Amino acid sequence: MDSMTTAHQVASYLLETEAVKLSPDQPFKWSSGWNSPIYCDNRVTLSFPHIRSYIKQQLADLIKQQYPEAEAIAGVATAGIAQGALVADLLEMPFLYVRPEPKKHGMGNQIEGRLLHGQKVVMIEDLISTGGSSLKAAEAVKVAGAEVVGMAAIFTYGFALADENFKQAGIPLFCLSNYNALLEAAAKQGYIQESAMDTLAQWRQSPDTWNV
Repeated sequence: MDSMTTAHQVASYLLETEAVKLSPDQPFKWSSGWNSPIYCDNRVTLSFPHIRSYIKQQLADLIKQQYPEAEAIAGVATAGIAQGALVADLLEMPFLYVRPEPKKHGMGNQIEGRLLHGQKVVMIEDLISTGGSSLKAAEAVKVAGAEVVGMAAIFTYGFALADENFKQAGIPLFCLSNYNALLEAAAKQGYIQESAMDTLAQWRQSPDTWNV
C-alpha cells in the first residue's frame, strides 16, 4: 500500500473513532496555550482491534522500509508506549520506553527496559506537534549511549517548526498520516463543511497566533 493511501486510511480511522475532533467554531485550548480547531488523541484507536492492528502493521512496514538497520524500538511516554510495544512485538525486536524526565524515586530511571550501548533505536510517537517532547526523549536515548536512527509516528500536524526541529536534531521523521490528509478525509466524509476548510488551513500556518 502506498504512503498516500495509508495517510488517507489512517485519517479516516482517526475520524471514525473520534480520536480526532474538529471544531473550527469552538476552538480547543492546548496545554501550550495555543487555540486550536483540532484535538487529536490517537490512543483512542487502541480500543478498536482492527484499527489498532492496521496502524501497528503500517508502522512496522514503515520501519522496515525506512529504518532497516533498526535493532530496538523505544516508545515515547506515555502515548507512544502501547503502540511501540505492539510494533516491537510484531517486528520481534527489543522494546523500551522513555519518560519525559527521570523518576524521582526508586532507581531514578528515565529509560525503562534494557538499552545497549551503540544500539540502533527507532522512536515511536503517536502524535507530532512541535516535536519538542519527542526530541527530548530521543536525546535521552542518545545520552544513554545508543543511536537514534529515526522516529515514526501515527500523525503529524505538519508544522514548519517541527520540521526545523527534527532537521536541527538530525533525526529523520516519517509519519503514517498528516493534517492535509485529515482535512481531505474530513471534507469527503462530511465531518466538516467546505466553508470551514480555509479556517483549518489558516490555523496550521500560524497556530501560535490563531484566534488569539
